[in-house]
Amino acid sequence: MAFVRQEDASTVEEHLSFHQDTYQSGYAQPDGPRVQVSDRKYNGRYPSKDETPKMNDKTRRKVSRLCAAILRRLRYPTRSRLGPVYHLYMQLPEPRMLHLEWHWKDRLLKIMGTPSKRNPEAMLRYFALIRDAKDAGLTIRRSHWNLALAFATKYASHNTSDEVETALRLWKEMERGAGIKGNDVTFNVLFDIAIKVGNFPLGDMIYKEMEARGVQFNRYHHVSVIHYFGLKLDSGGIRAAYRAMVEAGEMVDTVALNCVISGLLRCGEEPAAEETYQRMKNGHAKAAEIPDRNYMTDKVVSRVLMLFAKVGKEHPELQKTLQNNVDLTPNLRTYRLFIDHYSLRVGDLTKVAQYLDEMKYLKVPIHPTIFLGLFKGFYLHGGFAGSAWSEQRLEGVLKALYQAKDEGGQAFLIDRWVAIWALRAIQKCSTGDAVIRAYQDLAARWDIHPEHYEFMESLVEVILTGRDLKSSTGNWTGPAHRRFKKDGSPL
Repeated sequence: MAFVRQEDASTVEEHLSFHQDTYQSGYAQPDGPRVQVSDRKYNGRYPSKDETPKMNDKTRRKVSRLCAAILRRLRYPTRSRLGPVYHLYMQLPEPRMLHLEWHWKDRLLKIMGTPSKRNPEAMLRYFALIRDAKDAGLTIRRSHWNLALAFATKYASHNTSDEVETALRLWKEMERGAGIKGNDVTFNVLFDIAIKVGNFPLGDMIYKEMEARGVQFNRYHHVSVIHYFGLKLDSGGIRAAYRAMVEAGEMVDTVALNCVISGLLRCGEEPAAEETYQRMKNGHAKAAEIPDRNYMTDKVVSRVLMLFAKVGKEHPELQKTLQNNVDLTPNLRTYRLFIDHYSLRVGDLTKVAQYLDEMKYLKVPIHPTIFLGLFKGFYLHGGFAGSAWSEQRLEGVLKALYQAKDEGGQAFLIDRWVAIWALRAIQKCSTGDAVIRAYQDLAARWDIHPEHYEFMESLVEVILTGRDLKSSTGNWTGPAHRRFKKDGSPL
């Protein structure tokens, strides 16, 4: 003991506790700011005009330009892009959110949370705004938090358990961190992602939680329940869920009927699905005169349908009149369901031709995904003598694709998957020379980013040498879900 002079009488356990406890050692993360979610008016109306920080003329001009861009996006959602709006926001000095009055903050979160397409870029932008609002100590509306929840589940083309975990974590942060209970939108997003990844026990748990809390079902949840029974291959459940939707007074539209058709086709009940389609087609003699709908107008239509349902419940005598004003005509999604089903699963080219002809008759605009289903059909069912999926018919489909692109321009985009499956179908039904010619024709028209050109060139070589969709050992070693889409059809 004499060799080392002792400064105090502390013990080893006390020193270990000091280093293990981050609060004692001074290396703990700061506690806050915590997320604040509320729909109360007095919580969300900060900062007001008088409460924003003092700004110089340069900053004031930046704020004015940002507000003008936000207003332009709200008025003309299809004419302005969100990227420039976010760029203007990033030019503000930090803390950026505090330079915006509360109503401009809400409008900014609204437009950034409802892009025309939810992709990773849009998700990161929106999450950055939510983080800025949180760091500035501002209150976030529950609707904005629900948009973040939707982003976490729908930014990817294929959902996995990762998106489910993210959604549950956001839900936990809202309820436990901010003390705000989820509403019908929250639970619909959670239920939807649970069933889409095939986590039916989680979906059942969320459904029971909704019932226990007395959360009222809206039309979105009714459609999700129909989809749930379709994934479970329960045609009786599909019909029961549809009946429950009607009895609840919700307005039935093309989206709901498409979900019914999708489930019936998945269950193998083609006659029942076609019967529903015929009623949709026959219900409106002027279907060809109905204008096209895009993503933004679909949102407006959904809100109108929910308003119709509310009015119908309060005034039952008006419900039939309101339902008669709802669009029930087949749309692109309807025909995609039938064409994909008869192309991939059944291999009935006659049926495919029938629905393509009816698409043309009802003036439903053609879309690249229709060709994607056709090329997969030729790959799966063509390539042998006597097949209806012949080389001559494939050439006709290719000519139609080229014509649609030449006439549609940027409104008709040929992406990688359309080009890839076109080349695969040609290799299956024709010759290597035809693959090379088609590759040259596609390369002159496709909308593929230049950074993927090298990949496309290497893929052509793989297809020509017969190594496409084959592992080096002859056995698939990757995950099973990569071979099939969510509906069970092959990629």
